[in-house]
Amino acid sequence: MSIMSDRWTTFQRGEDELREIEVLIISAQDLKNVKHLTKMRAYAVVYVEKDFHMAKTQVDEHGGTNPTWNQLVKVKFHAKLAEKDVLAAVNVDIYEHGHVREKPVGSARVLLCDVLKGGDASDPVDNPIQCLTVQVWRSSGRPQGLLNLWVPPTGRFLMRRESLSFSVKEVADEEMVEREVATSLGGGGEEERLVAVTMGCCSLMHVRRVSK
Repeated sequence: MSIMSDRWTTFQRGEDELREIEVLIISAQDLKNVKHLTKMRAYAVVYVEKDFHMAKTQVDEHGGTNPTWNQLVKVKFHAKLAEKDVLAAVNVDIYEHGHVREKPVGSARVLLCDVLKGGDASDPVDNPIQCLTVQVWRSSGRPQGLLNLWVPPTGRFLMRRESLSFSVKEVADEEMVEREVATSLGGGGEEERLVAVTMGCCSLMHVRRVSK
């Protein structure tokens, strides 16, 4: 009985093992305006298992239908979920912050299997930059708006120059963008520096796609 009990305890421990990943919610654009009399104030709720754990960004007070958050959030979920459910995803629900109630604006999702590739979080080869733009869907099922976010393949961010797979010219451009954004942020800490680098990298990736 004791052997069986130990095995069951080990099985339960494996089932209950949790994983925490980092997600950078950058911005959204062309969202549905659900606040007609005053400017919309949007925030995002991020989760993998909604009933288990959710993270929330700050409210953007100025962007209206084009909010910018540039906020790193940490999301927890059961580690075995990604193996058991191929449709398991990072979900982002966008709401309008109201005085009486919160109005849903739209939702977006990214499959875990599309962004979490595994590897060593401390190895630049395993942790290249990913900057994703995904469709935002209204509750009616109609598409309206885009969400920009960044999920590292290992689930953890790595701030090292070697992880950037750009040419020499692109690196120089990225450094200029990083300095400009970091200056506008007043120096800031590690999280602000991460945001600055991400904004620069996303802009470079956008220019690269357009130029093709």
